[in-house]
Amino acid sequence: MEYKTLAIEIADRVATVTLNRPPVNAQNAELRAELTEAFDILSDRDDVLAIILTGSGKVFSAGADIRERPNLGDTPGAYGRHNRLVRESYYAVVECSKPTIAAINGAAMGAGFGLVMACDIWVASEEAYVSMPEINVGLAGGMTFLRQFFSRSRARRMFFTGMKVTGQELYRLGLVEACLPADELMPYCRELAQEIASKSPVALRLAKEAARMTEVMPTRDSYRYEQGNTFALSKTEDAKEAQRAFLEKRKPVFTGR
Repeated sequence: MEYKTLAIEIADRVATVTLNRPPVNAQNAELRAELTEAFDILSDRDDVLAIILTGSGKVFSAGADIRERPNLGDTPGAYGRHNRLVRESYYAVVECSKPTIAAINGAAMGAGFGLVMACDIWVASEEAYVSMPEINVGLAGGMTFLRQFFSRSRARRMFFTGMKVTGQELYRLGLVEACLPADELMPYCRELAQEIASKSPVALRLAKEAARMTEVMPTRDSYRYEQGNTFALSKTEDAKEAQRAFLEKRKPVFTGR
């Protein structure tokens, strides 16, 4: 998988997707199209069971490339196509069938923070911060996602002022799994991703689907939905192998069936 704005490495059933558009990994149309395609492909690859998303250099992503915006209003339909591409690049991460980890190596601003919020698990470096600074350039966007993670007051303060929230504060709020020195960030994320990747592929797929779907379902329906998943999984070869391995005190060998 070769792209102009992304670097992708796959090892030990873990894919690392690095935003690679120096100097600040600003998101233009090309990056968003490549990100959508890459996550769609990784979602279907049997040799990938977990994905780490990070940024090159010292910035995760400074958000949208503002240089694209002034020309969008000149051509009918251009703004609509732009917005659709933005949405699809976000939902390609959200809807990926594999668990995703955001390794926040530096500033994640605006649409950059949006990509963090699209991931299942967040880990930050001590140099990281997140913000929704659109208000500072006369725009307003991101409240849809801010309110999912922050209190009413904090979400609105971030939205109205563009304030930065550091990695340490994200950890205090319980929003990241760890806030680490820069050189410890990727080893931590790889270890976590490999732990996830050691599980049954068929169970992981349903677990990821359940994590996403139960967020939008009533409690009774989501509970019943997960019971159905558990019943279906109980009939798989992986479940039988996991139970044999438990009794035999060994690591299971999963086949994804």
